Amino acid sequence: MHTFASLKEKQREIRSEFSPELGVRVHRCLSWLNRAEQANEDCDAAFIFFWISFNAAYAEEINDGAIIGERSAFDGYFRKQIELDTSNQIYDAIWEKFSDSIRLFIDNQYIFQPFWKFHNQVEGYEDWMDRFDSSKRQFNGALARHDTRTILSMLFDRLYVLRNQLVHGGATWNSKVNRDQLTDCASFLGKLVPHVIQLMLDNPNTLWGDAVYPVVES
Repeated sequence: MHTFASLKEKQREIRSEFSPELGVRVHRCLSWLNRAEQANEDCDAAFIFFWISFNAAYAEEINDGAIIGERSAFDGYFRKQIELDTSNQIYDAIWEKFSDSIRLFIDNQYIFQPFWKFHNQVEGYEDWMDRFDSSKRQFNGALARHDTRTILSMLFDRLYVLRNQLVHGGATWNSKVNRDQLTDCASFLGKLVPHVIQLMLDNPNTLWGDAVYPVVES
């Protein structure tokens, strides 16, 4: 299993090969991974820190300075990662280590955004249960095909709901209400994010894009 310590050691060995943009991106990812690993007894904090590390890996700007939409950025980044994943690191993280937890994510209505749209009385979401059932069928179909990109996309739709609950004050710290789902989600990110960083380290010549908020010397 990759950890901050092992990834940092590798980064020190090969960082001379990095472009300045990749150097900044990897440095930021590792810094937040390090902080996340220190929060192993606080899954709220661990989840947020793992998310920031992941965000540092994929986020990039478009020409007018706006940050690319999350869903679009996820899909593009996952496509690139899976193409590079010749040793099946992401595949193994999903299918061998977390297949049971992932099924629980998909079956959990409390991290399904249309459920909350309905309960917040947003028009057009009265059919949230049908959407939920359709989503689960789509997920099971992707499982049968071993379609890693679709699974990741669907997982991060769910994880993003949980991220919003925490970051926007929609949950209580250390609450018992969402403890199981938060523990599982933090654990999943804790396994996936190091693989994401490892793939960047293994492929320094891939175009990863400019990091948002580049370092500006005063």
